[in-house]
Amino acid sequence: MDKPAERGGLKKGLTNYGDEGFSLFLRKAFIKGAGYTDDALSRPIVAIANTGSAYNPCHGNAPQLVEAVKRGVMLAGGLPVEFPTISIAESFSHPTSMYLRNLMSMDTEEMIRAQPMDAVVLIGGCDKTVPAQLMGAAAAGVPAIQLVTGAMLTGSHRGERVGACTDCRRYWARFRGDEIDAREIDDVNNQLVPTVGTCSVMGTASTMACIAEALGIMLPGGASAPAVTADRIRVAERTGATAVAMIANKLTPDRILTPAAFENALRVLLAVGGSTNGIIHLTAIAGRLGIEVELGAVDKMARETPVLVDLKPSGQHYMEDLHKAGGLTTVLRELKPLLHLDALTVTGRTLGEELDAAPASFKQSVVRPFDAPIFPQGGIAVLRGNLAPRGAIIKQSAANAELMEHEARAVVFENAEDLARRIDDPELDVEADDILVLKGIGPVGAPGMPEAGYIPIPKKLGRLGVKDMVRISDGRMSGTAAGTIVLHVTPEAAIGGPLALVRTGDRIRLSVARRSIELLVNDAELGRRREQLQTHTIDPHERGYRKLFLTSITQADHGCDFDFLRASQQTVKVPKLRE
Repeated sequence: MDKPAERGGLKKGLTNYGDEGFSLFLRKAFIKGAGYTDDALSRPIVAIANTGSAYNPCHGNAPQLVEAVKRGVMLAGGLPVEFPTISIAESFSHPTSMYLRNLMSMDTEEMIRAQPMDAVVLIGGCDKTVPAQLMGAAAAGVPAIQLVTGAMLTGSHRGERVGACTDCRRYWARFRGDEIDAREIDDVNNQLVPTVGTCSVMGTASTMACIAEALGIMLPGGASAPAVTADRIRVAERTGATAVAMIANKLTPDRILTPAAFENALRVLLAVGGSTNGIIHLTAIAGRLGIEVELGAVDKMARETPVLVDLKPSGQHYMEDLHKAGGLTTVLRELKPLLHLDALTVTGRTLGEELDAAPASFKQSVVRPFDAPIFPQGGIAVLRGNLAPRGAIIKQSAANAELMEHEARAVVFENAEDLARRIDDPELDVEADDILVLKGIGPVGAPGMPEAGYIPIPKKLGRLGVKDMVRISDGRMSGTAAGTIVLHVTPEAAIGGPLALVRTGDRIRLSVARRSIELLVNDAELGRRREQLQTHTIDPHERGYRKLFLTSITQADHGCDFDFLRASQQTVKVPKLRE
């Protein structure tokens, strides 16, 4: 009988019937019902996690990708076996896709553990699917490689190039401000998403694709190829073949997702002007491996890592332009002095070796030289102060420079329902200089920390031409959005964080230069308010996943993961800054 450590293929993870020989016999009998021969079943198994769904147009090319991966696996001598998991689509997930991310990670991890596979290809794309898959695979310990569905192409509206979802928000803001009529908003609605695939800007999906490549858990060049191109299909085929090679090399996630790899990923997140959500997701993935992302050190890293990629919402271009400019390889070459080039990748080679082997650089205008960036510091800044003792985030590369040093009166909304009820009220007491504050949209409060931090400009101000205001919340913002928006205020209002104490009329001071966010109310008054505060309680009638979520979710600085899924000890902190 094989030793447990030597079992692979169909012999791996046998169902327990009390007789191992019978367990294998029964397994082979049933799989042969699908037409497999003994020759096929003797080969190493590469499982393919298929997240295709009719509710998820971001994954609309999944069938073609699955077939290409299968082809690559078979060309390399393996047996491809497809299996489904949960699929999360951002605009089709109630109450929010973030609420379901941890469920998808559990689904992914448990299916990897439950089914016999020697390696797994993870096909994801839409915002939360890639982090969910990497969180699950990191803990499952089977050789894993990420494949993203790729970004959609751009459309055209009245001669202007448009793409989801930065332009979705831009046109909707114009509609709210009465700059365009109902006919035009309907017309542009037909052009913003012209193909399947993820958002065409540097939103969360594109950010996570770049992060996965920077981590080394995706093939070099795999982040940028658009969904509907031959390049994307070829990446899929090579991914299948690489998965087979990873089996022989025993390239389990812990060998690739190292502290050095996470530091590389953080550099890339900052340099591409990536989504603020990337911080939460990287923190969650790292936490599964006992690695803690330290926000203070991330901010120090940001001060020396400029934004190099001229993509919306921080710049002007789209993901297909980055692909034509050489993809993430072009970015990594500019960052080379700051990277850990000895970090291992899924190819079995180091990041440095892959960069040396990549095609030569060429003239392009999407990725700026390191000494001529589009923004001098990393796209994300970490704020602290009495309003956010454990931190808050602002995407400074997509903010208004005139508002990043700002003190003003707070206009407070207690929760999302209060916001919806009053934001467009003509009688709302609000001025363009005020700071909008939204409570109750954190991990517990919403629940699920929705992307409601992009608080709309009050309609009465939008009609006067106001385009941006300082906005503060304990929620998240889509990576496709722009504005002077403070997010992830931790601890959140629902569990008694200082944000819960803010009242309309209070003064708040934001200083991105000093990395501070302060509520200008004296301690005695805050103490009186805290005595009157009622924090969130769990309804005793809650059940199922919602109850699990509310009782187990951590705050943003711990990745909004479930406490029981994080490694029992966080033994390493990243980034470890160089002297």
